[in-house]
Amino acid sequence: MEEKEQKELELLAAKVRRDVVEMLLHRGYGHLGGSLSIVEVMAVLYGKQLKHDPKNPKWEDRDRLVLSKGHAGPAWYSVLAERGFFDRDMLFTLNDGGTNLPSHPDRTKTPGVDMTTGSLGQGCSTAAGIATALAKKGSDAFTYLIVGDGELNEGQCWEAFQYIANYKMDNLIVFIDDNKRQLDGWTKDIMNPFDYVAKMQSFGFYTQKVNGQDVVAVDAAITEAKQHKGEALCIILDTVKGAGVKAFEEMESNHAPKFNTPELKKTAQDAVDALNAQVEKLEEALA
Repeated sequence: MEEKEQKELELLAAKVRRDVVEMLLHRGYGHLGGSLSIVEVMAVLYGKQLKHDPKNPKWEDRDRLVLSKGHAGPAWYSVLAERGFFDRDMLFTLNDGGTNLPSHPDRTKTPGVDMTTGSLGQGCSTAAGIATALAKKGSDAFTYLIVGDGELNEGQCWEAFQYIANYKMDNLIVFIDDNKRQLDGWTKDIMNPFDYVAKMQSFGFYTQKVNGQDVVAVDAAITEAKQHKGEALCIILDTVKGAGVKAFEEMESNHAPKFNTPELKKTAQDAVDALNAQVEKLEEALA
């Protein structure tokens, strides 16, 4: 990857991360940790790998994204706004009455959202169905599925993975966001996941594990996956919950905090200010 392209993806990631924190601070609460951990994969997808047209969100030849961990909707909304699917100001209507940006993605409300999600596990099955339909239509479009590590406690995920692997679906890439924490604690303490690489390989997936907070590594893994035909594809993203803001990474309960104290509000505002400075620095480097 050329340095300029890398900086462009890092800039998009910085903007998305800033937007997530700013919109949740404005709302006063929201799913912070799991939104921040997928910022880089969202930036790589919408900045390079995923075919899309903000002016024509229903473009027939577009790639599809299914965010099975639907509580991370703020990250999706932020990247859609930054790519021009709707005005950035709309981000600050998150969870308002009558909003087009509900807590979890709704394909009937938000431009660019291909599948309604939120009931954990179900997105794996719907992604498999979308990819199956596209293949039957002769489309060369990809379907991208993002599933959380805590979400993999759901048996439906593994049923879908078995289907995907059985039919050697090479038009679907499964991303596992291995941020190691879920709603009520560390994944290893709640339900030991053991080795995701070994598990996905045993199911029949061509599996890679990469630093999910590195846009270069994520992009390279997607490019590599697309070269493998006739087998199911999985990329395990080694991530940090709350990534990109040290205070949030270290927060004991960072799944969906409430910004209801002066200290937390200041922490969030300091993060927005620091991320704005990061955006400005990257913009200057690209000027």
